[in-house]
Amino acid sequence: MTDAVQAVENMKAKIQQNWGWFLALGIALVIGGVILIAAPLATSIAVTILIAAVLFVGGLVQIYNALRTTGTAHFIWNLLTGVIAVIGGVVIYVNPLAGTFALTLVIAAIFIAQGVSQILLAFKLKPHEGWFWVLVAGLVSLAAGVMIWMDLPGSAAWALGLIAGISVLLNGWSYIAIALAARASKS
Repeated sequence: MTDAVQAVENMKAKIQQNWGWFLALGIALVIGGVILIAAPLATSIAVTILIAAVLFVGGLVQIYNALRTTGTAHFIWNLLTGVIAVIGGVVIYVNPLAGTFALTLVIAAIFIAQGVSQILLAFKLKPHEGWFWVLVAGLVSLAAGVMIWMDLPGSAAWALGLIAGISVLLNGWSYIAIALAARASKS
């Protein structure tokens, strides 16, 4: 068996062993995405606090998920994305008036990092069912991050609710798809 095939098999085994945590991460991200999409007209302070909470909880779940899948190629990206989300959530919550601009920069960085992570994960999972959804989620996250970054400071008015919510929702769905595929193949 080649190293690449062995790596895919190892990753499949880790996902099958931890499918419940992938599912939990997916559900947390889907719920967070729906909340973000539903609040596009909220005040800057309300959106800032809402996003801080979603980033903090989602980041913690992502860090835990990364630690549960150590030894895989995407571990460092998942860990980095989770750490960025937790730190960003705490900083934003502590000082919500520090600005939509700073929050927009944090959101752009998170989605760029998450997009890269998801794209790399998708190519590692390519033979596994659901890999395409991981790729789509990664491309959407990367595109959202780049769009937010390129339109600063104007993007602060629209990006937080709509683009972030859609990206979080799709990332959550990708984890749910992987978890359900892993659960089905485990049986």
